[in-house]
Amino acid sequence: MDTLTLVFTAVGSVLLLLFLVMKARMHAFIALMLVSMGAGLFSGMSLEKITDTMQKGMGGTLGFLAIVVALGAMFGKILHETGALDQIAVKLLKGFGEQRAHYALGIAGLVCALPLFFDVAIVLLIGVAFAVARRTGGNLIKQVIPLFAGVAAAAAFLLPGPTPMLLASQMNADFGWMILIGLAAAIPGMLLAGPLFGSFISKHVTLELPKDIEEPSIDKSKLPSFGFSLALVLFPLVLVGMKTIGARFTVEGSSLYQWLQFIGHPFTAILIACLVAIYGLAIRRGMSKDKVMEVCSAAIQPAGIILLVTGAGGVFKQVLVDSGVGPALGNALIGAGLPIAIACFVLSAAVRVIQGSATVACLTTVGLVMPVIGELGYSGAQMAALSICIAGGSIVLSHVNDSGFWLFGKFTGATEAQTLKTWSVMETILGTTGAVVGMIAFSMM
Repeated sequence: MDTLTLVFTAVGSVLLLLFLVMKARMHAFIALMLVSMGAGLFSGMSLEKITDTMQKGMGGTLGFLAIVVALGAMFGKILHETGALDQIAVKLLKGFGEQRAHYALGIAGLVCALPLFFDVAIVLLIGVAFAVARRTGGNLIKQVIPLFAGVAAAAAFLLPGPTPMLLASQMNADFGWMILIGLAAAIPGMLLAGPLFGSFISKHVTLELPKDIEEPSIDKSKLPSFGFSLALVLFPLVLVGMKTIGARFTVEGSSLYQWLQFIGHPFTAILIACLVAIYGLAIRRGMSKDKVMEVCSAAIQPAGIILLVTGAGGVFKQVLVDSGVGPALGNALIGAGLPIAIACFVLSAAVRVIQGSATVACLTTVGLVMPVIGELGYSGAQMAALSICIAGGSIVLSHVNDSGFWLFGKFTGATEAQTLKTWSVMETILGTTGAVVGMIAFSMM
């Protein structure tokens, strides 16, 4: 088919997905599967190729993500149940003081959310923001915006978060460079979108503490040490970083090189971290083996629907690739004169605005650009920089089709208009800042 027809197929598919999810109220998994089939049919794919492509897309996505999500969910749940995450948050608040508590909340969100899903991290940490707002007697907006910004920055840019892990895997990015560039994007993004913007917008939007929120009780005597808690959160990152740094100083193909590659793989790193959390923290603090089993089982149950929807997003991405829609749209955008890093950001942002999910926006953008950039011979470091550009675009301009939009409003009591002025602007600042860092990193390589 000609390029124009294929481009219309891509745009129409995304618009249809938006209609099915928002208007027809169809479940995202079913909608993604239907739209994937429709995109294949309208792009001229054979019936047999459509089903084969769908299977390939689901398997290729979940083959990596299922292990990361399952182990990461267990790891994060153990850290919460043992009080490790609470210890980090409490110590940061104590160190910064109440006057600078909004900075502490941003950092706490950034650090504590590393092993968690966005919504899980918010549920676990929102009580700290409420406690700070109660003690300071200030505007709730000034405290919750930094917390949400920190959690969102970790979820978008930092390994071992599920979306950055998936994005780096799909883009064939170097995981070590993904960590470095991700940190360079997340930290300034969190500071600008969190404490700084939160202080500004709190002068224009005021929210009171919800009346049904009780003071959180934290038994400090039973918490693990701050140093050990922080070390556990950072442990998988250190293992992944060893792979990249160590590989520069060892002979490729040697026994040491192979061990570094093995230990630094996300599967191995998160598995080891999970085992350390279970046996070095939970059981040593008196948690029974039955309780550990219960915690781990409870951790992975909510991940099922996340995996299904993400896998369906992978199906949609693969159909775009194999049908020729992806190459056509990618070439059309690049042919318009946009640099590749900016094109990655713009495409991801467009898909994000239309359908809402950051993960699906990342997967769809990968499907659109990989057929083009995959042949340009970019290094793993350059692919990591482009991955950060895509991640930045995937969180901008959050509105009513994004679950995070409603999560913010639900917890803070903000109206839709207030959520647009606060949450939506915060996400846009964060995503744009991160993408700019990615563009700068790409231009320097």
